[in-house]
Amino acid sequence: MPSRPSTPAEALAFLQSLAPSGVRLGLDRIHAALRALRNPERDFPALHVAGTNGKGSTSAFAASCLTAQGYKVGLYTSPHLERVNERIQIDGVEISDEVFGRRILEVLELYPEALADPAPLTYFEFGTLVALWHFSRERVDVAVLETGLGGRLDATTAAAPAVCAITPVSFDHMDYLGHTLAAIAAEKAGIIKPGVPVVVARQPPEVLAVIEAVAREKGALVAVQDRDFRLEPEPSGTLVYRGTRTSVGQLSLGLKGPHQVQNAAVALACLEHLEVRGLPISQKSVREGLVRAKWPGRLETFEGEPKVVLDGAHNPAGAEALARALDVLYPGQRIHAVFGVLSDKDYRPVLRTLLPRFASVHLTPVPNPRTLAPGRYADEARALCPEVELYASPKAAFTGAVMRAGPGEMVLGTGSLFLVGALRPLAQGRQATRGTARADLD
Repeated sequence: MPSRPSTPAEALAFLQSLAPSGVRLGLDRIHAALRALRNPERDFPALHVAGTNGKGSTSAFAASCLTAQGYKVGLYTSPHLERVNERIQIDGVEISDEVFGRRILEVLELYPEALADPAPLTYFEFGTLVALWHFSRERVDVAVLETGLGGRLDATTAAAPAVCAITPVSFDHMDYLGHTLAAIAAEKAGIIKPGVPVVVARQPPEVLAVIEAVAREKGALVAVQDRDFRLEPEPSGTLVYRGTRTSVGQLSLGLKGPHQVQNAAVALACLEHLEVRGLPISQKSVREGLVRAKWPGRLETFEGEPKVVLDGAHNPAGAEALARALDVLYPGQRIHAVFGVLSDKDYRPVLRTLLPRFASVHLTPVPNPRTLAPGRYADEARALCPEVELYASPKAAFTGAVMRAGPGEMVLGTGSLFLVGALRPLAQGRQATRGTARADLD
């Protein structure tokens, strides 16, 4: 067994040492660890969010509205873009290195088995354990928890939800979740608990049938978008929410793209159910929370010349949502894309959906061991876009795209959230990057 860390810095290093541990689905390990910590997940109600796309945005909308009401709100999401601290937030502020390290030390004090070799918990499982412990120690009023992968066997499913949500379900992670929509839906529906209401986004019929069957078996009330709640445009250009118990008008969203209307609708329906569980929220807080919501890397815009937009459209459904958003937000815009994918993703539909829309594509490896080398799919890319260049790094590809963009044109980084994480600091400092672009290309 490795020696126990004694400082916050050593504790953070221990967490990072678990990063290559990969995916090991199952709940026995996390349940045993939570028992050792005296079940901190029972100290607060939770909103538990599963789905293929829109989980993070839905979580961000809900957390922002609850924070606007004055509640102390925990938010646990994954993956992170730049720092693992992003995964654990309270009231929109990510956990500091000092506190993060201290929480890890506290967890290891109560659960020293985590230090065993091989480690009993994966990186994601241990991070989930620390997040639930942190939210308990900080006495949050409510926590919003995003599943990592699937739902039925995801570590977050060990929590105690007051309401569950299932965002749009589509194809992703098929090696773990199944190769049909019904199979994937069954894994997502695994978050449903006996008697706990579940809010469901608009779904394909075969997905909704599976979710409703699981809910009936568990005795869980189901609220379905367009049947039980909806978010619609008003003549003024704002939105109105019509739910099972309330209506709220004059709403605007802080996140861009037409697909965010669906995510906001699901979040608001969840808030209705939380109100029944003793967490009332005013219409004023709903309006403030929706417009203040932030979720980095999802149509995130950096103004300048050229404008830079980052969006982690990493699966077919995400690519379709991005394509619709580009048509609405940037009609006729010439776009120069920085693109990279992981080898275990279904990337060909993503290429077919996005690449014909781009004036040029700048292919790069993704900073992840599972990256797909650009040379492996360059010919496919060239069949879809007239101008394709290959680079050795995200920085070089970003520089190439910025140099290629003419006046009034746009640079878009997409294809993988890991790539978006690498591009964010470059986008934030793109003015300096432009000045040294030619040297970087040499």
